[in-house]
Amino acid sequence: MSKVVFAAAAALAFVPAVAGAQVLQERNMPLAIAQEIAQGTVEACAAKNFNVTATVVDRAGVVRAVLRADRAGPHTVAASRDKAFTAASARNVTSAIAEGAEKNPAARHMASIEGFLLLGGGVPVKVGDEVIGAVGVGGAPGGHLDEECANAGIERAKAKLR
Repeated sequence: MSKVVFAAAAALAFVPAVAGAQVLQERNMPLAIAQEIAQGTVEACAAKNFNVTATVVDRAGVVRAVLRADRAGPHTVAASRDKAFTAASARNVTSAIAEGAEKNPAARHMASIEGFLLLGGGVPVKVGDEVIGAVGVGGAPGGHLDEECANAGIERAKAKLR
């Protein structure tokens, strides 16, 4: 009987913590900003003669905007989406994630997570320190160039990211 009483008392000890829980308030990627980031990203790459696709996702990795340049290859759509998803999910630039996976044998398995792409070109979009989404770019001749374009797209919308 004392075990039952102890279990009941232990369970009741957690009730105040659960009862005091509050609804989460999180910022997220609005459509207008997603479109502006995608447009700025594609234009930044076009200025360098790179035909790319830019995909912007919200904090959960759900696509908000996709913009594919006229001559961007069809593979760039999936690559940009996966880079954006990876950056949003891991809350980090994909080039850093890829570098970490190269140095850490255990982290190499991240590449087997569905939707993860460990190539440069995915950049989180932040308001302060809070990640509200990410942009992924595919199609420039190197992940570092994809990343430069992504950063330019984010910079274009920076005034609205407050």
